[in-house]
Amino acid sequence: MSFPVLAQADVVRSSGAARLHLFGDLFLADPWFLALVPVGLALLAWGRARRGRAAGRVPVVPRAAPASALQRLAWVPHALAALAVCGVAVALARPVRANVLSTSTSEGVDIALVVDRSGSMRFRDLEEGRTRLEVVKDVVGDFAVRRMTDQVGAADACALITFAQYPQLLCPFTLDAGALTGFLDGVELVKHEVEDGTAIGRGLAKAVALLSQSDARSRVVVLLTDGENNVGDIPPLEAARLAAELGVRVYTVLAGRYVYQEDIFGREHATERALDSTELEEIARLTDGKFFRARDREALEAVYAEIEALERTERSEERYTQTYDLYPPILLAALALYAVAWLSYATWARRLP
Repeated sequence: MSFPVLAQADVVRSSGAARLHLFGDLFLADPWFLALVPVGLALLAWGRARRGRAAGRVPVVPRAAPASALQRLAWVPHALAALAVCGVAVALARPVRANVLSTSTSEGVDIALVVDRSGSMRFRDLEEGRTRLEVVKDVVGDFAVRRMTDQVGAADACALITFAQYPQLLCPFTLDAGALTGFLDGVELVKHEVEDGTAIGRGLAKAVALLSQSDARSRVVVLLTDGENNVGDIPPLEAARLAAELGVRVYTVLAGRYVYQEDIFGREHATERALDSTELEEIARLTDGKFFRARDREALEAVYAEIEALERTERSEERYTQTYDLYPPILLAALALYAVAWLSYATWARRLP
């Protein structure tokens, strides 16, 4: 007998345990009541055979005429009664829908996402028609949502810091993915020359200071830039050593395909010159992190996927199950079938012995 598909609001919280798994989220709480199915069907068959023997004691006049439509449907009440017996047995077996929930009982990972918004992030070499910053916002946002809503590995708190010449904390540590992505969507390129620059040391120091207040089991910075440190009073390696002392791991990401420079007419064009990644690599080495190079969107997505795989912290979890009874409609349907069968026996399906 198939179970009806019910909305969560149509079912009732149950005290029964989910003992026998059927499929999906459906279980039986008292599966031994299914043994009543063959017993009930045997009793129905015995009762029918008994009525047949009683009819055989009284002579009847044989009919030469063909059976009527009602006579051809004489099996229907028996089938309805059999279904009713099966339905009652299934209802007594107490089908339930089970929701298994988990709550983390250990500390996880706090991840500070540090994003460069300097003027050079306007170049369009990661994806055709889109600036570096636009692509980075998409990829970083997807990464943050996955980490903040991961109920299997347990969700992690993320914070968002942007920097150009000066760092800015846009979103403190939170598990609200909507809030963080909202702040990220609002990140724009620097608008004034006085703000421009790539102060990697300042951005990293801001993230380390924020993580110094965290008591998470693992503290991580994912720092993305498209250039070399060129402003600021905090050398990047000094900030990296501070991170190492506090046990903060730093992943550095260099994003961008080309280095651009102006020609004599003031027009910017791509060059074959490679950015010096030595400092970013050293930051990652000092903090037991890893350096990544991304020259297009696909490579950038792969970078954040690898970081996600590296930052998996095992957690102990408390698991508990909420069950919801599904038997009431099944029992009502079985009783309705039996009522129809009984009325049929008493009316159109009634037979004289």
